[in-house]
Amino acid sequence: MMHRGIRENSWIWLIKQVSGGLVFLVILIHLVVNHLVAEGGLLTYNDVIHYFSNPWIAGMEIFFLIVVVGHSLLGLRSILLDFNPGVTFLRVADLVLGVTGAAAIVYGVWLTLTVASVV
Repeated sequence: MMHRGIRENSWIWLIKQVSGGLVFLVILIHLVVNHLVAEGGLLTYNDVIHYFSNPWIAGMEIFFLIVVVGHSLLGLRSILLDFNPGVTFLRVADLVLGVTGAAAIVYGVWLTLTVASVV
């Protein structure tokens, strides 16, 4: 019996493509606001605190965090699939990646909201 391997389904592929485009778009916005609009090209500590106090900015940064974490973990999963793992290994890897991603997002959201509440 020939092992056909586990492949990525089309929904995961589509999510990676869309999230990659969103990462590019949000990174452009982030770079423009933080380096081209800011006087001298850099934000001071007070500028960052004021910047994050705007709920739209905090929301955009949280969205950026979620998209980057999701995109990167799906990409890492794709790399693991290239090694043609067994079903059990892939299930464990999915669990580890999911827990790691959730922890990173929870920490990032907490940190963003903490910085936003300093004002």
